[in-house]
Amino acid sequence: MSLLVMKIIDHMEKLKIVLGVAGMLLFILGVNFLIESVDTYAAGIYLGFADASGIIGYALGYAIGAPLIKTFEDIIFDASAEDSADSHAWLRTWWIRFVFVSIISWSTSIPLSCFSHPLQGTTRIKPEEHKMPYFVDKKQKDQELGTSIKDLFASILILIKTPIFVSLALARASESLLIIGASAFLPIYVENQFMVTPTKAATLSGLVLIPGAALGQLLGGIIVSKLQIYCKGLLTFIMVTSMITVVLVIFMIFVYCNPMPFAGINEDYGGTGQSGNLTAPCNSHCGCSPSFYSTVCGRDDVEYFSPCFAGCTHSKKLENNQKTYFNCSCINEGLITPDDQGDFIDARSGICNAKCSKLPLFLVLTFCAIVFADFADVPNLLTILRVVSDKQRCLALGVTYVILRLFGSIPGPIAFKIIGETSCTFRDTGHCGIKGSCWIYDTTKMAYLFVGICSFCKVFTIIFTAIGFGLYTYLLKENSDILPVPAKNLKIEKKKNMNL
Repeated sequence: MSLLVMKIIDHMEKLKIVLGVAGMLLFILGVNFLIESVDTYAAGIYLGFADASGIIGYALGYAIGAPLIKTFEDIIFDASAEDSADSHAWLRTWWIRFVFVSIISWSTSIPLSCFSHPLQGTTRIKPEEHKMPYFVDKKQKDQELGTSIKDLFASILILIKTPIFVSLALARASESLLIIGASAFLPIYVENQFMVTPTKAATLSGLVLIPGAALGQLLGGIIVSKLQIYCKGLLTFIMVTSMITVVLVIFMIFVYCNPMPFAGINEDYGGTGQSGNLTAPCNSHCGCSPSFYSTVCGRDDVEYFSPCFAGCTHSKKLENNQKTYFNCSCINEGLITPDDQGDFIDARSGICNAKCSKLPLFLVLTFCAIVFADFADVPNLLTILRVVSDKQRCLALGVTYVILRLFGSIPGPIAFKIIGETSCTFRDTGHCGIKGSCWIYDTTKMAYLFVGICSFCKVFTIIFTAIGFGLYTYLLKENSDILPVPAKNLKIEKKKNMNL
């Protein structure tokens, strides 16, 4: 059965390649079709709705696929589950959700195919569209390119040799690095910084990340469309919102909970033992293993690595299904409370109550930072499409996504994983000495690294956008053949032409 599961995983990886190819067609051709079919200054609204819909789609996909994860992990890691009824049921039904989503995806292609190209009314919009300025190498401006592979590479070379395009694509990659990396690491940060359960941390992070990203992209598109600003205004908008994001991120470092005392990590054992060593005189006779991590909270409000390291010899479950421990030799202080049967409880399973009320403030700051960070998405895309020629828009989008993946999506999770690796103070160690996942973090160090990398990414966004702004201003002055920016109100422009 394990072999069958591995084959399923192999096929799923191949399927991701196919989905990537199919998805890029929608993101590239669909966006270009949208830009060509709407008024110049109305494009931001439509792109904002499209990007926000994509975020909601990710959320729905997570909600649909999440129930499969627990059963899948049981089959992989629990040998006793391989022949269980649940494992057989999972192998029979895991594909149903994928078929359901595939049918919905295919059904959307039917109404899309009914639209004509060009859309009705597009011809009245396009004359103004062709007046848009774009910048390429002067020697290659009038070069005619065909559809061969050689011409494809020549077109890519033209884009790569356009500094303003490269700077804007790198700014977009910096945004991707921040959003994707922070999204993956935020649940870990919330769990350890504010001492909540992994489930609660993941839920709260999702409630902040998904609505914040969707709202930011939607509002970003609406605002730039209502303001009717062109490239210089769009670039200024990106830099201003990015600066606000940096300020909000820096404020986040001041919102934290004081780390709980942890015996053997940052606290001794009531005057015995020492920090950094889990073994102390009170538990040296227990033969405890650091490979088994099951934290308990003592009545002295100190966390212990496991009941064994707390010196506990007896345990039982209460009516609320919480496990409690008694006769713990390492716990000598704190309020003694008896249970229903008169036994005096020394420790309870789980982490201690941090008695910290700063989590709501942190979530509000995070939500605002995400909204302002995603304000830059639609303006950046609009600027990229406006600094290249009409014929190169699809290719420019494709090259942009390649740069985004290479310098943003791929290194993003890696960069934020370094935060966890660097701030880890105690790691799982297997029986063979193989290091596993981190159990305990230095939360202060984690906070500084998290805020540092987030600010670093936004600063790079500002730098690359500022470079693009400078290049755009310079090229406007140097290129006398570039026509003025389209009028903000086509009706006013039409009246002027009639008066002439």
